[in-house]
Amino acid sequence: MEFSTQTSASLHQIKTAALGVGVFAEGILSPAAELIDRASNGAVSAAVKAEFKGKPNTHLVLRNLPGVKAERIILVGLGAQEEYKAATHTQAQACLASYCLKADLKEAVSALASIDCKGTTLRSRAQDAAVAVCRASYRYTATFSKPEPAPQLSQFLLWTARTQASEAKAGLEQGQAIGNGVNLTRLLADLPGNICTPTYLGKTAKQLAKEFKTLKAEVLERKQIEALKMGSFLSVAKGSDEPPAFIVLRHTPSTKTKHEDGPIVLVGKGLTFDSGGISIKPAGNMDEMKYDMGGAASVLGTMRAIAELNIDREVIAVVASCENMPSGRANKPGDVVTSMSGQTIEILNTDAEGRLVLCDALTYVERFKPAAVIDMATLTGACVVALGHVNSGLFSTDDALADELLQAGKQTGDTAWRMPMDDAYQEQLRSNFADMANIGGPPAGSVTAACFLARFAKAYRWAHLDIAGTAWRGGKDKGATGRPVPMLVQYLLNQCR
Repeated sequence: MEFSTQTSASLHQIKTAALGVGVFAEGILSPAAELIDRASNGAVSAAVKAEFKGKPNTHLVLRNLPGVKAERIILVGLGAQEEYKAATHTQAQACLASYCLKADLKEAVSALASIDCKGTTLRSRAQDAAVAVCRASYRYTATFSKPEPAPQLSQFLLWTARTQASEAKAGLEQGQAIGNGVNLTRLLADLPGNICTPTYLGKTAKQLAKEFKTLKAEVLERKQIEALKMGSFLSVAKGSDEPPAFIVLRHTPSTKTKHEDGPIVLVGKGLTFDSGGISIKPAGNMDEMKYDMGGAASVLGTMRAIAELNIDREVIAVVASCENMPSGRANKPGDVVTSMSGQTIEILNTDAEGRLVLCDALTYVERFKPAAVIDMATLTGACVVALGHVNSGLFSTDDALADELLQAGKQTGDTAWRMPMDDAYQEQLRSNFADMANIGGPPAGSVTAACFLARFAKAYRWAHLDIAGTAWRGGKDKGATGRPVPMLVQYLLNQCR
């Protein structure tokens, strides 16, 4: 898909299959809608008065208006004018894109980004528009025998003043890269576990390295992982016939600018299927445990986006990937394993395996002398109970890093909520037979999981994102969301400014 700008001052003279303009609640027209209304002798205001309330996530199609060269004018609801904000703008752009795709249109022009809203710039609105269009264009077809042809919206243009075109194009470029990263994440997560295995994730990393010159991939196999003494990670992998993979993907910018604080490291949990192991999960909705590699998918999607943008900062992604399956070789409750750090762990529940995988990855990344480490994982159902499906859970031992991630989340609408990590919670991880237990009991389950990880992340600035409630949707709309790619890419972009 091509994203660009349309700088014609005469909006009604633009020839296109669809032109989107905004309408606020109570029939208040946006400036662009007013231009079309005047050119069509009041046709827009008449239609609004008769049948359109301007509610968010609604639209009305007007065809062949007099004095207007666009084939269709799409009136998009914006809600109350005093409540119009970045999230509403993104929703409006998505509504417009969704209509164009369902109508199988090849091109569209949007005037929605020309509407000012508090806390945004034209660049940020352009970025949000491109992300919204990319999201709307995603179709999962990989495992259908005869998939329906995906609609192709080949060109999406933002109407803007000529003096602002460069700002809008910069935003569109960033948004398209983020959208491409989001959609890669969604595809990897949506693929079934018998296709998207640890080996498949490794091949994906290598394919990204072939596609983008700034990326270099390395995939460690079982013997190499054993040599690193990752006893905690390998204990989870041993119950499955699928071999584990430890993936390292590096982005080195073409400018070769070496940041004095070291690289930023992203760590992803890559459980391509989580049965719970011997502590097996209930059968209901267990199919959704293919999404337990949502952290790994988002790391790879983020790396794709930053490579497309060639951001001027060294970033290293690490993915620890395996399956968690029950077998005669699998971990048993009560087993004690030794992590790469040398710390021992009593496994009280084999379904608390994500932290067993991540802890060795967190030890491994010390060698990079990182400026910051951010891990992300579909780690705990407790986080879903606490925060639902709106905010990701953010845990950090560094206030500045936490604030930077929260800000990036607000900028992109990919929000997080900071959770506590008081030392008092560590007492719940006490074990009579090892340095720590892998669970702390039902109270504050997401907090004690983060406290467990913190024991392996003392050598650097660290944050943990629990995305169990935000990485995918269940039910009839089941599918991956691509979160937290927008937040992560925005955070990395902010670090380059």
